[in-house]
Amino acid sequence: MDEIAAAAGRDPVELRMQLLKDAPRHRNVLSIAAEKSEWGKAKSGDVFQGVALQGFHHTPAAMVAEISISDNGQVSVQRVVCAVDCGTVINPKIVEAQMIGGIVFGLIATLKSAISIKNGSVQEGNFDEFPLLRMGEVPIVDVTIVDSTEPPSGIGETGVPPIAPAVTNAIFAATGKRIRSLPVDFTALAG
Repeated sequence: MDEIAAAAGRDPVELRMQLLKDAPRHRNVLSIAAEKSEWGKAKSGDVFQGVALQGFHHTPAAMVAEISISDNGQVSVQRVVCAVDCGTVINPKIVEAQMIGGIVFGLIATLKSAISIKNGSVQEGNFDEFPLLRMGEVPIVDVTIVDSTEPPSGIGETGVPPIAPAVTNAIFAATGKRIRSLPVDFTALAG
């Protein structure tokens, strides 16, 4: 969607909002995430935003990732603003924990780790060969749970799908380079 917005010279949030005229729950989470992240307002010169929206297990969720990139191409996710509408919420702390856990899991796949196969065998044998995010690398995550009277819907993996496109869209905003595979190849972003 961001590539379409860029080709059309459109803001990616505004384009999504226009296309979602018949999807009020999706529009709502996107609007909340954009507002809470101050989408479109000038950030410091080294902070860039990317947005993503999805509906997984009948649960719309929108994310705005705020990143910075070092001179050697290392991406640091500073903050993730997330809005989710999973219908009637029984325990908001569990929803928040699921979203944060999914975001961190998705960031690991986006920035750090991959499973490689050689001669039919997985090459990574343990976590020393499959790097995870360290505590200092985990961004601030701001989760807004939409008050809803809809029936409860899925929340288990909802935080995973939108984080990679939100981060890679922010990378495009910072560098003009589209990311086509994960984890991100930082050498391609250097300098």
